[in-house]
Amino acid sequence: MNLKDEKYSKYMLVREMMDTVGIVKGFNTDQTKEVAKKIKSVGRLLLTGEGSSRIFPAKNAIRKNLRWGLDLQIITDGSRQSAQYDLSEFAVFCASNSGRTKEVVLLAKKLAEQGNTNRFGLTANEKTLLEEACSETFVLTCGWEQAVAATKSVIEQALFYESILRHIAGTIKKLTCGELSAKLSEALTMPIDKEIVKAAANATTIYFAGYNDGVAEELTLKTNEITRKKSDYLEGTYAVHGIEEVMDANDVVFVVDPIEEEIAKFQEVLEKGVGLKVVAIADRDTPFATIRVPKAGELAPYIYLCAGWNVLVEIGMALAINLDKPQRARKIGNELIT
Repeated sequence: MNLKDEKYSKYMLVREMMDTVGIVKGFNTDQTKEVAKKIKSVGRLLLTGEGSSRIFPAKNAIRKNLRWGLDLQIITDGSRQSAQYDLSEFAVFCASNSGRTKEVVLLAKKLAEQGNTNRFGLTANEKTLLEEACSETFVLTCGWEQAVAATKSVIEQALFYESILRHIAGTIKKLTCGELSAKLSEALTMPIDKEIVKAAANATTIYFAGYNDGVAEELTLKTNEITRKKSDYLEGTYAVHGIEEVMDANDVVFVVDPIEEEIAKFQEVLEKGVGLKVVAIADRDTPFATIRVPKAGELAPYIYLCAGWNVLVEIGMALAINLDKPQRARKIGNELIT
């Protein structure tokens, strides 16, 4: 992507993706200091929301919490399913950029009726239905997104949750937002191999495989919204445990940060067996065609996600798609009307 080129800059989607760089650079890590204390005292946390407001923000937090070994239980599910749980001993973060997502607002209201005071809202708008239903609401700096596909809000939500964990872990000073923003810019603007773009543009189905931290899963959703292609998320080694039966050589599998011990199996089953193209998104060279991104340590998932956006924009451009206007997808999936 290149904002200096009008063929990219004319799209709100691309401009909002690039807005991410400034949002991350100016992220205020102090805003979560006090709520982190509340969550630590509760010891249990549910991160809920619908679609992009939950996938990467929540799952990135869960993976990091487990890797860091914090004395905190974090779970995630959609709001309807979460409403069936006993959440009396949980702190709950309800994420909705619009602040009007029906499932999320109704869950917050139910928690209020049950007397759960540890109900928090995360939104991109002020004075919303969600804010009315929550004990405390945090408003993102990214503002309302014009493009249907959520982008910059996803990164800010994930950074918000991660900053909570880092306050609890005592590693908040390691959250170097300035350095991260520069690497995000590089991932968003780096050239993508034309052969990779061509293969994906011609694919019947685009698959994403990788860790269950929300990156590959979120890119799967963005593939639908941005390229109008069928896509599927293959968690862990799912890609080589049966689904190869219905894959064909025209498909493409993007593997995000491939696990070394699994590479040989992917080569055997997918490249040799099915005959399809496997592409890695990684911060190192791999045996696959590789989209190489800058190293970012614990913050690498943000880089991988932005590199994936870059790829999807190039695919959409190759297919001559209007990136801002999906035919059926809506900005607010299910709005609560009062």
